[in-house]
Amino acid sequence: MNILSYAILGLINKEKLTGYDLTKIFNDSVADFWSANQSQIYPELKKLVQAGLIEYEVVIQGEILEKKLYSITPEGKTTLKKWILEDDPVLPQSKDIFKLRIYFAEHLNKEQLLGKLTKRQQKCTNLLKRYQIKFNDYQNIPVPPIKLGDYILLKGAMAQLEAQLVWLDESIDYINSIL
Repeated sequence: MNILSYAILGLINKEKLTGYDLTKIFNDSVADFWSANQSQIYPELKKLVQAGLIEYEVVIQGEILEKKLYSITPEGKTTLKKWILEDDPVLPQSKDIFKLRIYFAEHLNKEQLLGKLTKRQQKCTNLLKRYQIKFNDYQNIPVPPIKLGDYILLKGAMAQLEAQLVWLDESIDYINSIL
C-alpha cells in the first residue's frame, strides 16, 4: 500500500467520512504536511474497500442525493496500527526552492535579497497567524485523544515557523550591517 492509503485509513479511523469529507481534510487539516486531491482519493477508497480495510454504507442526503459514508474494518485498524508502529525511514533530503535561491545570493543586489527575505518573512508570519488561530481552539480545554496528533503537529509547525522567523530577522540584520 502507498502512504496515501494509510493516511486515508487513519482519517477514517478517527470518524466515518465521505470522499468529499476526506478531500476537505486534505485541503485543510493535514494540508501542511500531506496533500492529496480528489482524483487520488476516490480511486484509493475503491482499493481500500476491495482490500477489505474499509467499508461503506450508502446514506441518503436530502431527498435523492446518495453518498458513501466510509468506516474502517477491524482488519483496517490492524493494518493501520502495524504501519504506525513501523520504524520511520531516514529523514528525507528536503527540497526548498527558497533556500536554494538564497544559496545563490551573490547574484542579487542588496534590495533584491532583502526583498526575497522580507517576502518570506511575511509568508511565514501569515502562516503562523493561521496556525495560532487554529491553536486557540485548544486553549483552556484538555486536548481530546482524537486530536492529540493534530495538537502535537500544530505545536511543531508553529515552533518551526517561529525559528524560521528568527533566522530571517537575523539574516536581514546581518545583510543590513555588511552591505
